[in-house]
Amino acid sequence: MGAPAIPAIAPDDEARSLEISRRIRDEIARLGGAVPFSRFMERALYEPGLGYYEHAAIGTSGDFSTSVSSGPLFGEILARQACQTWERLGLLASPATPTWVEAGAHDGRLAADFLGWLGANRPDIARRVRYLVVEPSATRRGWQARTLARFATQVEWADTIPAFAGILFCNELLDAFPLERHVWDAAGRRWWRWGVAVRDDRFVPCRMEADGVHKAFLEGIPEALLAVLPSGHVVEHSPGAEAWWAGAARCLQKGCLMTFDYGFEEADRFRPGRSNGTLRGYWRHRPAEDVLANPGLIDLTAHVDFGRIQQAGEDAGLTTVSLCTQHRCLSRWMAESVEAGEALTPMTPARMRQWQALSHPSHFGQAFRVLVQERP
Repeated sequence: MGAPAIPAIAPDDEARSLEISRRIRDEIARLGGAVPFSRFMERALYEPGLGYYEHAAIGTSGDFSTSVSSGPLFGEILARQACQTWERLGLLASPATPTWVEAGAHDGRLAADFLGWLGANRPDIARRVRYLVVEPSATRRGWQARTLARFATQVEWADTIPAFAGILFCNELLDAFPLERHVWDAAGRRWWRWGVAVRDDRFVPCRMEADGVHKAFLEGIPEALLAVLPSGHVVEHSPGAEAWWAGAARCLQKGCLMTFDYGFEEADRFRPGRSNGTLRGYWRHRPAEDVLANPGLIDLTAHVDFGRIQQAGEDAGLTTVSLCTQHRCLSRWMAESVEAGEALTPMTPARMRQWQALSHPSHFGQAFRVLVQERP
């Protein structure tokens, strides 16, 4: 059998992509011929009403799968762990309100799984819990409200993170923050910032000068490493993701921040196998050959630099509780639930398949990291 045919682009999607392309071209012309890649990525993913995340589908029918789309087990594990954490922090003591803040909730499926488990297993907590979805997009709020209609009295929305005591959670959010890319020029002993220009009516990469926070990041790379770094080596960082995490830390009065995402730790930042960076584009579960083509239709993403996210949280006063693979984290939580006589049962064949997707190294188990930081 041959490879499956690549689906054609629907007329509405094509029109949406053409409109985003026009807007980006206008901005490039207005700014003198180029924009940083981070700006291109921001508009391609988040342009109001048009960007990728204003229309993206998740799961087998979409462009990518997540731990949430594997089934309800993920949300149930998190709900059980939340109860343990709230109890340990003293947030279940009356009259305290246990708070769960979710950022990047997409269509609300995780919240439904989470609140569904609480209602069935811990109704005493379910009646009191405050579930806050941080969502600036009116489009995505509409999706979430429809999914969570039966929990309407328990869910609140906010544009930004308020001051809170409890747990903030995000899954595959930090990898979608606009990304800065820099390319090493060994002969010239300098870094070039990856920009986007227009040539022959196509978006193409170009060189731009590094400046500001990007220049400060690059100046922190040791000279001994630069001496052996091959020309063309790409380094990536996301100042927006780091700033967002630090901002969330400052909003946390008591409790923890928790993120699940694919990424790497500090020791792997300059691994030879990453000489071209980690930026990828996906469409219909297939890698995109050109990450600059069809803006608004392609999921643009890159590995999270957990070393820098961890440092951002610690600089904001948090203590790192753990940074490990998703397999190790979820396995530990499941073992604790069994030891406490609170196993997530029944483990039907369907639920076992969900567990394998969440924990197996060939799925989410090894590539994904879990960072938990706490304000003591």
